[in-house]
Amino acid sequence: MPQIIKIILVSDNHGDLDSINYIKETYQDADYFIHCGDACVPPYLMDGFAIVQGNNDPYNSYPNFKVLEIGKHRIYVSHGHHDIFFGDLSSLKSKAELHNCDIVCYGHSHITNDVTIDGIRFLNPGSIRSNRDGSKPSYMIITLKDDEVDVTQCYYEKA
Repeated sequence: MPQIIKIILVSDNHGDLDSINYIKETYQDADYFIHCGDACVPPYLMDGFAIVQGNNDPYNSYPNFKVLEIGKHRIYVSHGHHDIFFGDLSSLKSKAELHNCDIVCYGHSHITNDVTIDGIRFLNPGSIRSNRDGSKPSYMIITLKDDEVDVTQCYYEKA
């Protein structure tokens, strides 16, 4: 029987802990929580998240990137502010290839994205606080089942 792994992907809460607490409480059944930077809170408040440094994070205790091995996948996690220029993902693609990753999770733009380039899946959950394209605050649920990668875009309704 295939192993099913549930990952919650968020980014750019910019200090909003209500959204982070919502994620933790709502998805207690998740296997992993990934945050793509700009949490803008001390690391102890992000306990349970694999998190990277964003351009607005004042705390240097987050790494610039992470490589996670989850199931049959290698996931490159970056905020993206050093790698994305005018929407061009080629720098992120090069880093993913360097680390033999088949999935890239990134943030920074506050705009959702789900695209596959040369076999690498690029996922940006948008901002769980405010998206720049006028859409509702958002996050993603990634479901891994062997080689399959299913992604569901979700919207966060502020209380």
